[in-house]
Amino acid sequence: MFRCGIAYPRCRWIVPLLLLFAIIFDIIAIAATSGWVEDENAKSHYASMWQQCRGRNDNWDCKSLMEFSWAQAVAALMIIALIILIIAFIISCVALCCTLNITLLPLIGALLIIVVVLQVIALIIYPCKFNELIFEGHYYYTWAYGFGWGATILCIGCAILFCCLPRYEDELSGLAKTKYIYSSA
Repeated sequence: MFRCGIAYPRCRWIVPLLLLFAIIFDIIAIAATSGWVEDENAKSHYASMWQQCRGRNDNWDCKSLMEFSWAQAVAALMIIALIILIIAFIISCVALCCTLNITLLPLIGALLIIVVVLQVIALIIYPCKFNELIFEGHYYYTWAYGFGWGATILCIGCAILFCCLPRYEDELSGLAKTKYIYSSA
């Protein structure tokens, strides 16, 4: 006999874990020194969120991007979004893991929507302004920039979950009877 149902009490642990992964992805994106962008041909130019470097092998000439206002804005938006994400993670642990506090879930969803808006703005400003700054050749966006988008996508999904979970209070607390999607008898 096979039964397939949704175990809502597991959401109490899985959703904060997804937020933890989003925090890790954001830290990787912000702290990456290998660059968000690199040129396609000779790997002679790359840029992270903080600096751009030109050269070859061990001879690199690095300049800070923080002299540009758009780079400062990107850094500020990403760091503010990370701080809000950490706050949302802490509140989610309190609301779901310690005790079940349904009233905090929409607040967490709203915080995550703010994080998504800030990160989307930052992740769109960076390539637009970087392409205006650099005129030669073609550039590829690397895995570090992808981690920034990965954190944003995780936050979108978690925001939807946190906005929908208050409807399932009985299921989350384990008081409701399990509804099976499929049952072979």
